[in-house]
Amino acid sequence: MDKAFMNIAILEGLSYLVLFSNMLLIKPINSILYKTFLYPIGMTHGMLFIGYILLMFLLKKSQGWDLKSFLTILIASLLPFATFFVEKKYLKNV
Repeated sequence: MDKAFMNIAILEGLSYLVLFSNMLLIKPINSILYKTFLYPIGMTHGMLFIGYILLMFLLKKSQGWDLKSFLTILIASLLPFATFFVEKKYLKNV
């Protein structure tokens, strides 16, 4: 399950960046293309986000995360690039 969380953390971070680049780069150039990609990218990111949160709660005890670490990992799901930090720092033993 640790490996799954590591993969979800990376994929969630990448989907977040793809979602932002769709909004910031494609929308001003081509609004039709933006609307075409918005739903599948957004849905994928939403499913990965939910998987990240669920796996985080499941791994809390087995990884031995204290409250500070747990909250850091939780907040990392809301910030761009932060899930990559979590994957490197908190999942060293995987």
